[in-house]
Amino acid sequence: MSTQRVFVARLAGCAVFDPVGDRLGKVRDVVIVYRSTASPRVIGLVIEIPGRRQVFMSIGRVTSIRSGQVLTTGLINVRRFQPRPGEVRVLAELLGRRVEFSDGTGTAVVEDVAIEPDRRGEWNVGQLFLRRPKTSASPFAKGPTTFAAWNEVQEKRAPGESQSAEQLVASYSELRAADLATTLLDLPQQRMIEVAEELPDGRLADALEEMPEDEQMHILDGLGDERAADILDQMEPDDAADLLAQLPAPRLEQLLELMEPEEAEDVRTLLRYEPDTAGGLMTTDPIILSADATVAEGLALIRRHELHPALAAAVFVTLPPFETPTGRLLGAVHFQRMLRYPPHERLGAIVDEAMEPVSVTASATETARLLASYDLVSLPVVDAAHRLVGVVTIDDVLDYLLPDDWRTHDHADASTEGAR
Repeated sequence: MSTQRVFVARLAGCAVFDPVGDRLGKVRDVVIVYRSTASPRVIGLVIEIPGRRQVFMSIGRVTSIRSGQVLTTGLINVRRFQPRPGEVRVLAELLGRRVEFSDGTGTAVVEDVAIEPDRRGEWNVGQLFLRRPKTSASPFAKGPTTFAAWNEVQEKRAPGESQSAEQLVASYSELRAADLATTLLDLPQQRMIEVAEELPDGRLADALEEMPEDEQMHILDGLGDERAADILDQMEPDDAADLLAQLPAPRLEQLLELMEPEEAEDVRTLLRYEPDTAGGLMTTDPIILSADATVAEGLALIRRHELHPALAAAVFVTLPPFETPTGRLLGAVHFQRMLRYPPHERLGAIVDEAMEPVSVTASATETARLLASYDLVSLPVVDAAHRLVGVVTIDDVLDYLLPDDWRTHDHADASTEGAR
């Protein structure tokens, strides 16, 4: 066993390998238990395996932690991890806690935790990486940092004081939206709300889009109305509409009034359609250009980093106006087709007029059939006047067709190891 001291925040996300070098998953957290006369003992790791399932791996199965990777015996229990009474997750529950020094020199916040093996090979909490309160009035200043042993501090938490989630949010900064959503859902309810409050609006909006509607509503209820409206502004209009449709009419209208007028109008448009129709599934923000626009202009819009990949698959050519609902739809130009033509070529000359749009009232099943039949990732949606009103993307259809619990559905509870 490696004797290297390991800081948990740096361990998060590290790959986990079996003895032959096959990757099993990646580290999501470290589980400890408190002891009365010694520092907490590490009992295992929370590992994310394929399918985004988080499972428990006993620390006894770990043979080495070094060079940003974890080597194991290869035996894991694939039952979904559920914390037991007395168990504490370092990233989810310990980072951000306020402690005071036993010598009376003040307080600090836990920013990281070091774990290390003892002579018997058992892993324990070693030093804590702490940040003291800042001494400067500058809003950009930070307090000095220091290290301390576990027995040199004790937790300090005033009644009613919320546990800081800033450090935990920082440790989640590199997670993709779907992984962030899964991680949030695995936190205790109160801690999940605290972390949600600390996340930037755009980051939280992306995570909410990957959650079941019940959990979306729970987080939204934990935020103030103004913050909730800010989050809804950042969400894709179709996802925001799906979420708001679950709310009572008075609260729905209240949140719409607090949203930005342009964003609220898009959501109101989508709420007019039944959820199982193309109109209910579509997004109202496709790329729309005139027939006189050039290939260079189309590619420039596709390159925007904030654009959803499915929406970047094609630009749609219409008569004016060029915002939904547009003028008459003339056709689409796929990005691969644009790559075959010089930058100055007019889109009107290379438009694909053969792509059949779907009616705004078409069923979700019919929409899915058309996407599958023609190997498309997006499909234009038109009204009775053949005006472009939105686009249905493949992920919109998959979200509709998959079971409600697909994000957390366990396909198997069989294990390769006995219950922990």
